[in-house]
Amino acid sequence: MTILVTGATGTVGRHVVDRLVAAGRPVLALTRNPEAAGLPGGVDVVQGDVNRPGDLSFDGVQGVFLIPGIFDPEHATDLAEAFVSRAVAAGVARIVSLTSSGVTTRRADFYEVLHAVEQVVEKSGADWTHVRPGEFAVNKLDFWGESIRKEGVVRNAYPDGVGVPIHEADIAEIVTIALLQDGHAGQAYSLTGPQALTHRQQAEAIGTGLGRAIAFEALTYGQARHAYIQAGLPPQIAEFILGYQAEYAEEPPAVSPTFEQVTGRKGRTLARWAADHAAELAPAT
Repeated sequence: MTILVTGATGTVGRHVVDRLVAAGRPVLALTRNPEAAGLPGGVDVVQGDVNRPGDLSFDGVQGVFLIPGIFDPEHATDLAEAFVSRAVAAGVARIVSLTSSGVTTRRADFYEVLHAVEQVVEKSGADWTHVRPGEFAVNKLDFWGESIRKEGVVRNAYPDGVGVPIHEADIAEIVTIALLQDGHAGQAYSLTGPQALTHRQQAEAIGTGLGRAIAFEALTYGQARHAYIQAGLPPQIAEFILGYQAEYAEEPPAVSPTFEQVTGRKGRTLARWAADHAAELAPAT
């Protein structure tokens, strides 16, 4: 069964491609820039854009990993309908979409587009599974990476606010299982990491994974917003993330049992994530 992977060079997509290759499945990896893809040998890398679904070919494709977040937000529903209808007409029988836990919590100004695309997928006639992760651990490379590399410190507001960050490899594992195995059609899997940790504890866990002490320094909301913007985040994204953190400080998120229920084992810890990204978090020279 050939599987089309959209966002094949992205954080989760690369892991999905690797797992499909390891399972011996033919992969059609969609990317805008095949020359820079850097994907494993044997993967059929094709140039394309989900925002131009009329240019895509689904010949021989039976399954699709769809990342709705890469649709043009203003036209996401129409683009999803065009993409999905072409896929199903060509014989695609299974679609796994990567959305967000924000769909479950119905966070305003965030979930609407992803939920609308989920609805398109559900009405397509194909077997569907939605994968809805919460906080990506890998985002910490953007938030905290520079200060960890240069100073061995994490700075953040809400020091005792709780998060349950998930390793991107765990997200990809659930996606791949849903693509390759029966029994997951019609499911919406909410995913978190295996541990609920305060920001102080997250800094400690990262230090454990890196094998060196990582300090924590508390910031005010305004200081954290400034730090995120200095790290390169657009102001609206900085506000969005701090809004989640403020919410979690008062209403701590729970650890989801879904990963363990589907795979039969615990998910990868934040310390494991840090160890897997040790090269990216190595001290600056």
